[in-house]
Amino acid sequence: MATYQHRKNRFTDQIQTFADYKNIWLVRKFVSQWGRIVPRYYSGLPVQGQKRIALAVKRARFMALIPFVK
Repeated sequence: MATYQHRKNRFTDQIQTFADYKNIWLVRKFVSQWGRIVPRYYSGLPVQGQKRIALAVKRARFMALIPFVK
């Protein structure tokens, strides 16, 4: 079984401070080609960072800043 321990995200520090739905350039990095939120084992985020990104993506979708699907 493959492990993804080596995948570390370079945005970890920025996510702690800038994980907001208005920060579109950061939110789009964690949305897949089809508009789905990228899972933790691909993004390499800690649990708290992943939760913040997921909440920011959902809020940005609701505010129509990013589309729900492509």
